Amino acid sequence: MKLQRMNRRALTLGALAVSGALALTACGSDDNGGSASSSSSSSTSASAVKCGDAKKGQQLLSDGSSAQKNAISAWVKNFTQTCGVQINYKAGGSGAGVTAFTQGQIPWAGSDSALKPEEVTASKKVCSGGQGIDLPMVGGPIALGYNVPGVDNLVLDAPTLAKIFDSKITNWNDAAIAKLNPSAKLPDLKIQAFHRSDESGTTDNFTKYLIATTPDNWKYSGGKAWQAKGGQSAPQSSGVAQQVKATSGAIGYFELSYVTDGMKAVSINTGASAPVAPSTDSATKDIAAAQVVGTGSDLALKLDYNTKAEGAYPITLVTYEIVCDKGNKADTLPATKAFLAYIASEEGQKILSGIDYAPIPDAIITKVRSTIASIS
Repeated sequence: MKLQRMNRRALTLGALAVSGALALTACGSDDNGGSASSSSSSSTSASAVKCGDAKKGQQLLSDGSSAQKNAISAWVKNFTQTCGVQINYKAGGSGAGVTAFTQGQIPWAGSDSALKPEEVTASKKVCSGGQGIDLPMVGGPIALGYNVPGVDNLVLDAPTLAKIFDSKITNWNDAAIAKLNPSAKLPDLKIQAFHRSDESGTTDNFTKYLIATTPDNWKYSGGKAWQAKGGQSAPQSSGVAQQVKATSGAIGYFELSYVTDGMKAVSINTGASAPVAPSTDSATKDIAAAQVVGTGSDLALKLDYNTKAEGAYPITLVTYEIVCDKGNKADTLPATKAFLAYIASEEGQKILSGIDYAPIPDAIITKVRSTIASIS
């Protein structure tokens, strides 16, 4: 989406930033940040934090995308130990985060969907002389986690997924599923399809995929709120994942980091030579082909949900940190800038791949860093 009526810029994203020469000055002790990386890598991540004028002992509130909850937790652990700022990220969902931000309740929010025009307008009331902007910070696949006894390698395609989540396919031994899985022993078991009960950017991105790839089978307009009939619901990604893990015959959509013991993830038949499983690498191949469609300091992206590139997983999302470009509250601005600068840093981004997220490609994260430095 666009924040100003300016000429549209398109930028093809480059390769992932896994190395570079961004020099960051340490300002505290080391910590593993709750990530799955080695202690030496985590130590470096913690030492990369620059606290600036952040006030030690200050509490910084935020809310939004539950998709990035595990990433935020890892980052917060490092940042808090180093700078002494307590960050409370509620992860109540993208809709809740954007609402709290546009109402001036929090200095920044997380959302898996870029701001809509009406949300930009609302943000101008709390961003004195400025407006809310989208900063892509976390990438990754939306996995279709499933719990089907005896089925270890499930392949589905867009039409079949659409029919499952629209209650048109209701049993796991349905002919359409069997055709995609000729060697699997599919049980005569009812499908329990779980979706989000709260407004969610994960829902928005998942349904954008269905709209883009199989519009004849998914006739809903899309958005953060679930629109299809039937199925069961749970709040946040963690709630959907818990229900899938506990329910025989269940399937649900959530970020790869929520696929835990008792669940497996669907591979997607995209039309490429082989089905593609969700992973950091396969999501990166899709995200790297995205285009910047925001203008000015906004860096909203357009993803390619209909990719048929070899090894590219098509159901991806990018989580944005939403903040005022100008007019941030003076008491929270130093801590907000310091935290955002850390998570956008090379070392902050390196944490992501160890916890099933995809770092933002180098061409765009460089622009994110420059934009964070300029917010006021």
